[in-house]
Amino acid sequence: MTQQHGVELRTAHKVSRRWPLISASVCVALVVALGIVIALRPTQAFSFDREWMGEIVEHRSPFWLAPALVMNSLGAGIIGVIVVPVVTIVLLLLFRRPWAALYYAVAIIVSAGVVQLLKATVGRSRPKAILVTADTGSFPSGHTANAATMALVLAIVFPIVWVWVAGSCYTVAMMLSRTYLGAHWLSDTIGGLLLGVGVAAMVWAPFAARLETERRAPHPPVWSRSSATL
Repeated sequence: MTQQHGVELRTAHKVSRRWPLISASVCVALVVALGIVIALRPTQAFSFDREWMGEIVEHRSPFWLAPALVMNSLGAGIIGVIVVPVVTIVLLLLFRRPWAALYYAVAIIVSAGVVQLLKATVGRSRPKAILVTADTGSFPSGHTANAATMALVLAIVFPIVWVWVAGSCYTVAMMLSRTYLGAHWLSDTIGGLLLGVGVAAMVWAPFAARLETERRAPHPPVWSRSSATL
């Protein structure tokens, strides 16, 4: 057995833990259960949903509208669906993290697919106080799921405190912006958060060993190697 093969086996053993997969399954199960409850309720909005929306509408102002619209663009449309994922994948490749780029791409695609499946199945109506144009199906929040998926993927790929903090802040900001714009009930964003985290953790499982090996490998960024040869 070669030394490199032994390192790979130890790495695979080290990252083969059950709790991330179990936690991910619990998150996804909670989203499905919440969707079932919403679909079966005569009044689909919970009392805390209506109370939160009432507070949001009462305190709307032009000062908060602009950043909310920016978050709206970052999470959907050409920017959210194409520009942000492509830029993220390119940056990961420039950092010489091809497995991380593949992990991110798969997680984002799976997250978006599950969101659309739940939207069509649950069929929840959006709040009447909506300020933006949106597709049908309010549960779960696709913007929030996308933000949570991306945040956890990057936090796993780059296990640095500021990456975790930035990802958490971005996800919370996305949740607040979706309710501020009236595009989602509060419970929609909670469902999106759980779904995004669950999918990112679940997709991580088959990539875990390779991601850990790739992270430990001393590969400088592409631009660093290019400048060294000049």
